Amino acid sequence: MLLAVDVGNTNIAFGVFKGEEIINQWRIGTDKTKTSDEYGVLFRSLLELKGVGSGSIKGAVICCVVPPLQRILISMVKSYFDVNPVLIEPGIKTGMPILYKDPKEVGADRIVNAVAAFHEYKRSVIVVDFGTATTFDCISEKGEYLGGTIAPGLLISAEALFEAASKLPKVEITRPKTVIGKTTVQSIQSGLVYGCAGLVDGIVTRIKKEIGTNPKVIATGGLAYLISPESLTIEEVDEFLTLRGLRLIYEWNK
Repeated sequence: MLLAVDVGNTNIAFGVFKGEEIINQWRIGTDKTKTSDEYGVLFRSLLELKGVGSGSIKGAVICCVVPPLQRILISMVKSYFDVNPVLIEPGIKTGMPILYKDPKEVGADRIVNAVAAFHEYKRSVIVVDFGTATTFDCISEKGEYLGGTIAPGLLISAEALFEAASKLPKVEITRPKTVIGKTTVQSIQSGLVYGCAGLVDGIVTRIKKEIGTNPKVIATGGLAYLISPESLTIEEVDEFLTLRGLRLIYEWNK
């Protein structure tokens, strides 16, 4: 079995693959204060609750955009699962030309998403990833990574609003029934959710105009389930896109 780990600024998503099938997946909060032992105990306990013993893990792959955690997670995988993980970093085989001025600048998770999306759909694609940042990644019909857009994520936008506007209450980020709020709470929720959906539609529309094709638009990330139903441009949600991309790259580099 393969352990795939996607370390983001807000959450760590990880899953176990048996062949090409993901059989279990988890999402935990990212904590830069945890040691490799603490992560090891947590990972192993969660796997064992699903009947996956640490000895059944024969390979691992890690994508990390939080530099202080990269060494910790590598050490954890080596110590608790007795495997040397494949690390998504510059120079790794992806099979995808990266048409960025400096390919090393592109976040590892964005390349993983792009690889998974093109492998799945075999056509031009825009991947919208709702994470700490909301990212847009464009893949050509030839399977080239064209570049993309980075915007503030929904949670960052909410935190900035609550911090800067002291009279506004913190609210649960959920989808209100109407765009026009009848209370302050509803108004904030509307602005956050529908504002994010509008941002997505606006950027996707501009990207399509700029590249002159009609790519498929797919969404992934922790908040995709919340925003995608309100978007006019997102066609599909794929919550396991990044993990599946990690599996593909692992197979090409093991």
